[in-house]
Amino acid sequence: MVVIILEKVPVSLRGELTRWLLEVHPSIFVGSISAMVRELLWKLIIEKLREGGGTMIYNAANEQGYLLRMCGNTSRQVIDFDGLSLIRHPNSQK
Repeated sequence: MVVIILEKVPVSLRGELTRWLLEVHPSIFVGSISAMVRELLWKLIIEKLREGGGTMIYNAANEQGYLLRMCGNTSRQVIDFDGLSLIRHPNSQK
């Protein structure tokens, strides 16, 4: 299972992702794709996001059962805390 969340990206990028994934809510995509397709879609997102941002969550054989990737200007930040992925909100940085 793969979940991709986009923020402030071109409509054309969203359209390209709908070829492979289901857009369950504006800019939120879900699907079951191979690792190769997942990596190719992530490269496409990085190339075409412009000033926007993207987050990808997918199954992995780790403690949490998933991995997170972020690129561009997202409203959140992934922090590695002793092997666990945690989310930092911009206003909580102290």
